[in-house]
Amino acid sequence: MRKYNKCKWWLVALMLQAANLYAQDMHFSQFFETPLWRNPSLAGIFAGDLRFQGVYRTQWGSVTVPYETGSFNGEYKMPIGGANDFLTMGGQLMYDRAGSTRFTTTHLLPALNYHKSLSGTHNTYLSVGFMGGLVQRSIDRTKISTNSQWDGSGYNPTLDINESVANYNLSYGDASVGMSLNSGIGESEYDNFFIGVAYHHFNRPKNSFYRKPDIELNAKWVYSFGLRFGMTPNTYLTVEADHSRQGTYSETLAGAMIGFALDGYDFGESRYNLHLGAFMRWKDAMMPVLKIDYKPFSIAFSYDINTSQLRTASQGRGGFELSVTYLTFFDRDNSTKNAVLCPRY
Repeated sequence: MRKYNKCKWWLVALMLQAANLYAQDMHFSQFFETPLWRNPSLAGIFAGDLRFQGVYRTQWGSVTVPYETGSFNGEYKMPIGGANDFLTMGGQLMYDRAGSTRFTTTHLLPALNYHKSLSGTHNTYLSVGFMGGLVQRSIDRTKISTNSQWDGSGYNPTLDINESVANYNLSYGDASVGMSLNSGIGESEYDNFFIGVAYHHFNRPKNSFYRKPDIELNAKWVYSFGLRFGMTPNTYLTVEADHSRQGTYSETLAGAMIGFALDGYDFGESRYNLHLGAFMRWKDAMMPVLKIDYKPFSIAFSYDINTSQLRTASQGRGGFELSVTYLTFFDRDNSTKNAVLCPRY
């Protein structure tokens, strides 16, 4: 029975790793805290000059070797010219380690986004962004075992795995482009929405450890939407949604948070805010979220409650996620704090 249980959990782990590879791209439940990963044209769409965001995720620890994913992005926004236009420079650093083979992926992706003002009197911007850089992937050869290493009486690690792997490390260039529309709603500068579309991996990089150069990373379309508006002077509602398609794989995430000002000021001016909400990854998980603002910092916690067909093996437990954001203005003449019009959300 002990051998049977070990085999059963090994098969579950294998299915989880296969599912991760099939999806191809890593993902976050707090997708709203990884704007460049969603769409490079979302860089700079915030009320401030400088923003840093870090996200850490761990999942499937109840079933197999935990999958760990980390993201860090930074953005610097500045006005250019004399027509209320802005330019954002930034970058995305990501790290992912999946499964017992230590399948590791690292992304280093600089980004550039141009915000074109569409009105001289209203806060409306069309943004076009580009992100591209280097991706490195590796597998730990010592952690791989195959049926070719079965010698009739048991597992023999001295036997060859008999796989035509050309290299256990590979690197490639990756590139994405996106466009978004960001606009204010009504008279309040804190009521905003955005819509966007991004096309990732448009250079179709080669992506195989095997001797098959025709295997490419599928391009991915991501459609994004965000809406924030005040329900009362001290209460705000934020709605976020993404839909992505990559090859035959698709994913939809959507949800909302209600924010409460805790220091008596209007929500937009408040330094201390509390956000409560929930998000859903369609046919996969529900994610309750708690976010606290202690400006210029924000910290958010979320947890995946698995609802997919793997919920029996995982006992409903998915992934824990933590994010930290730092957002500030510069004390200078050309700070966006002094701009009448500025891309924000």
